[in-house]
Amino acid sequence: INLELYESGERPPVSEIMDEIRARTAHIAGIQVELFVDRMGPSTGKNIQIAILSHTPEVLRPTALKFRAKLESMAGVHDIEDTLPLPGIEWMLEVDRAQAGKFAADVTAVGNVVKLVTNGVKVGEYRPNDAKDEVDIRVRYPLGDRNMDELDQLRVQTSRGLIPISNFVERKARPKVGRLNRADGARVIKVQANTAEGILPSEKVAEIRDWMETAELDPRTLIVFKGEDEEEAKASVFLKKAFAVAIFIMAVILITQFNSFYHAFLILTAVAMSTVGVVLGLIVTGKPFGIIMNGIGVIALAGIVVNNNIVLIDTYARLRRAGMETLEAVVRTGAQRLRPVFLTTITTIFGLLPMVFQVNIDFIARDIKLGTSSSQFWAPLANSVAFGLAFATILTLVVTPCLLAAPAQFVTWREKRRLTEAAPAE
Repeated sequence: INLELYESGERPPVSEIMDEIRARTAHIAGIQVELFVDRMGPSTGKNIQIAILSHTPEVLRPTALKFRAKLESMAGVHDIEDTLPLPGIEWMLEVDRAQAGKFAADVTAVGNVVKLVTNGVKVGEYRPNDAKDEVDIRVRYPLGDRNMDELDQLRVQTSRGLIPISNFVERKARPKVGRLNRADGARVIKVQANTAEGILPSEKVAEIRDWMETAELDPRTLIVFKGEDEEEAKASVFLKKAFAVAIFIMAVILITQFNSFYHAFLILTAVAMSTVGVVLGLIVTGKPFGIIMNGIGVIALAGIVVNNNIVLIDTYARLRRAGMETLEAVVRTGAQRLRPVFLTTITTIFGLLPMVFQVNIDFIARDIKLGTSSSQFWAPLANSVAFGLAFATILTLVVTPCLLAAPAQFVTWREKRRLTEAAPAE
């Protein structure tokens, strides 16, 4: 059942609506209610997905039951399910062909008669005036006569008249055959669950991993975490490679433009400082680190924060070429570029504040909304850029001038020490 909700300002939060639906359907027997928010892009399934693989099928069921019991005992975990075959029976109708031949009956005739009790016998088609597709016309018994006892009363039309099928058909009950799933050549059973609103699936996965160390699981099984955990691992690997490539390309460009490995290193120090700022911002706000949006924010931030260092070092290099002393060039660089650096940072941060606080402003309708779904999606990226840029800018104005003056100060210190050590000998 697909529910389309009103705008966020005209209804309670989605989490409250879902809790109310669960409460109203909890007393209904025979159904399972599973609620989830429709997500853009390909679905990854439930938040927690545990795949149990083994080449020894008999060890799968007890292992799966252990994991299910663990999930049921964890707080904040719901919608638990597994792919274990459900208990049940299926009825098999075995036709004695030799006996059926005595009555001039065959298997096809028996099958058509049995359909009267099950899905019905198709006798034609028609298309209503208000429909585009044809509709099957099927004949079957009334609802009260569609039961197991009626199977024994069926009669099949033969050249010798109506013959009860019980004369040559035996009905047997057999265990229901479940569906066999395989992965990488091994039998697999999955145990899945969703997490409650505000609970990170990664935290529950980490809790399960800790439990596995003392759970005494059968060594013939292989446990693989799929779903969001698998997708986050893939995204993490991709973003790490993208970040490394971005830093490498920036370093190459800086070295070729400044013709100095040291100056290129100073510029890239802002990237490390901004990353520290992102982590501190998440700690202050109490938000988790999202692999996708926060990771993209860190990569985008790397291209922003280096601009401040480029401005400082370029000004310093120009003053040094003009013949100015090192310390004086450092001081003048800081004084000249303080206002541009601060203005750039402040305007960028203030521009991101609506996304940081999840404020959605509609200028046409003159309406302001807080916590809409679109703003929630972009908030982690805005938090990364805002906090990282603020932290890196403050440190850039202090650390970068110090590092620019460090080589000259080191040379001066070493020269003084050499003269001090040479003085007694003279």
